[in-house]
Amino acid sequence: MAGVWAGRPRLMGRPALLLLALCVAGARGLYFHIGETEKRCFIEEIPDETMVIGNYRTQMWDKQKEVFLPSTPGLGMHVEVKDPEGKVVLSRQYGSEGRFTFTSHTPGDHQICLHSNSTRMALFAGGRLYREERFRLTSESTNQRVLWWSIAQTVILILTGIWQMRHLKSFFEAKKLV
Repeated sequence: MAGVWAGRPRLMGRPALLLLALCVAGARGLYFHIGETEKRCFIEEIPDETMVIGNYRTQMWDKQKEVFLPSTPGLGMHVEVKDPEGKVVLSRQYGSEGRFTFTSHTPGDHQICLHSNSTRMALFAGGRLYREERFRLTSESTNQRVLWWSIAQTVILILTGIWQMRHLKSFFEAKKLV
């Protein structure tokens, strides 16, 4: 799942985290997708004493509807930044949408790594909501079919009863018992 520099977004056909506009050095942006368990690192040459601002948003990709779903509670990003000497400049958990900032104190290649903080619970919650919606729709559909089947059975029973009463009346009249 390769990232694509700004201007050439690429959609994936499986659940993905959408990261928007990782702005580095103010002039460049990045738009890419990563899977829930993937980690994506970038190396950027950043001058001394430069403030870097990154904006991001995480969303789940629904394969069936081919749309992004609202973020699941608990789903977010972990951002880690290392300077050219390998020292951690930033290592922090963030929510599903937001901004991170850091200032470079040494010039050179900085490593910026992003990955989902998703846990089985967050993934389970997203899947659970989807399954609940699907179950609700199935239940409503089944309930409606059962209702119409019951109405059809009642109409058939009433018509059968009317037919039997007429038939018995004509039978007894023919035998002269009435």
